Amino acid sequence: MSSAMPQPETTPILACTVSRDVQNFDLLIEDMEAAMGENWGDLGFAEALAFFGQPDAEALEFIALAIDSSDEDNLVLMGEIITQAKSRGIKVILIAEDVTPASLHQLLRKGADEFVPYPLPERELQSAIDRLSEPEPQPEQTHHSTAHLNKGASREGALIVVHGLAGGTGATTMAVNMAWELANIGGEEAPRVCLMDFDMQYGSVSTYLDLPRRDAVFEMLSETANMDEEVFGQALLSFENKLQVLTAPSDMVPLDIITPEDISRVIEMARAHFDYVVVDMPKTLVQWSETVLQAAHVYFAMIELDMRSAQNALRMKRALQSEDLPFNKLRFALNKAPKFTDLSGKSRVKRMGESLGISIDLQLPDGGKQVTQGADHGLPLASSAPKNPLRREIAKLAQSLHELGRNDAKAA
Repeated sequence: MSSAMPQPETTPILACTVSRDVQNFDLLIEDMEAAMGENWGDLGFAEALAFFGQPDAEALEFIALAIDSSDEDNLVLMGEIITQAKSRGIKVILIAEDVTPASLHQLLRKGADEFVPYPLPERELQSAIDRLSEPEPQPEQTHHSTAHLNKGASREGALIVVHGLAGGTGATTMAVNMAWELANIGGEEAPRVCLMDFDMQYGSVSTYLDLPRRDAVFEMLSETANMDEEVFGQALLSFENKLQVLTAPSDMVPLDIITPEDISRVIEMARAHFDYVVVDMPKTLVQWSETVLQAAHVYFAMIELDMRSAQNALRMKRALQSEDLPFNKLRFALNKAPKFTDLSGKSRVKRMGESLGISIDLQLPDGGKQVTQGADHGLPLASSAPKNPLRREIAKLAQSLHELGRNDAKAA
C-alpha cells in the first residue's frame, strides 16, 4: 500500500482512501491495489482536509471515504470532507459498513457520487470507479422530457396508485399498462401521463418498458428540497413520446433513505404538470407509505385468489385501521380472476371478500404467457398483444377513470 503522503514526482496519486484506520477495511486495500496499482494513497480524516489544499492533490481524481458505525458521531467532519473534495473537482465514493440509512442519506446529500456497502461485493469498487469516469449521459429524450413538462402550466393531476400485496400479483403490469392506456386516450388530445416507480430496490418499470435506469433519479430524490421543474424533468424518460417515466434508481438503495417530505414534493411536482400520475409501490410498508395513501385519488391493492394474498390483505387492513389511516381508499383488484363460467371460482371470490371484510371491486382476467412475453420485450400489452383479455380490461378501466375525471372536472 502507498504511504499516507506519497511523492507525486515518483508516483502520480490519482486516488486516496480516507478513513479513521484503513486497516479496518482490508478488502478495500486489496481492491484499491487491484484497481489503481501504486497510484493511490491513504489519509486520515484530518489529514485529508489538509492534503486537499496541497499541490500534490491536484492530480487526485477521487477519494474512497470509508466509514463504519463508530464514525457516525463525526458526520459533520465527514460532510466537510465531501464538500471540500467536490469543490476541487474530486469525486467521492462512499464506503460504509453498519451505518444507519439516515447517516447515509445525509452524506449522499452532501454530494457523494457513489455508494458501495462494505464488505465490498466482488468488483463493485472497480464498477464504481468506472462509473465515475463516464460522462453523464444526455440522451435526446432527457431534453424532450423536460420540454414535455409544459413549464408554466398549472394542473391538478389525479394520483393513481398500484400496490401489490404479494409477489406476482401483477402490480407492475397493472401500473405500466394503465399508464400507457391513459396516455393513448383521446388521440391528439390525449391526457399527459407520468408513471413513477417507487419500488426503490426491485422496481421493474424500466424493464417492462425497456428504458435505462439513470443516476439522475437518485440525485433528484436526494435533493428534493432544491428540486425544480428542470431537475424533475431531467430525471424523467420518455416512452414513445407519449408517456413520461420516472424509473427506480440505478442502484439498490434502502427504502427509508427517502423521507415522506421527499415523496410529497415529487408527487406534488408530478401532479402540477400531468393529468394523471400513476405510481407503482413497493410491497413493503415504509414511513412514506402513508404519504402516498393520503394523496391517492385511487389506490389499487392487487391480490390473487390464494391464501398468501388473503393473509396479507387482512394484515394490511389491520395495520391501516390500527393507525386510523383511510383503509376505505383501497380498491381491491383480483388478478387472474376466475372466468365467467367458473361458478366454483366465483363462489370462492365471494367467500374471500366476506371472510376478510373487504370489497373486491375489480376482477382482472388471466393474461397468460403474453403478459410475461410483452414485459420481457419491453412493450405494453397494447403493442405486444392488443387482443389480450387482460389488456382489454385495463383499457376499459382506464377509459372509465378518464371519463370519471372529466365529469368531475366539469362539475367543478
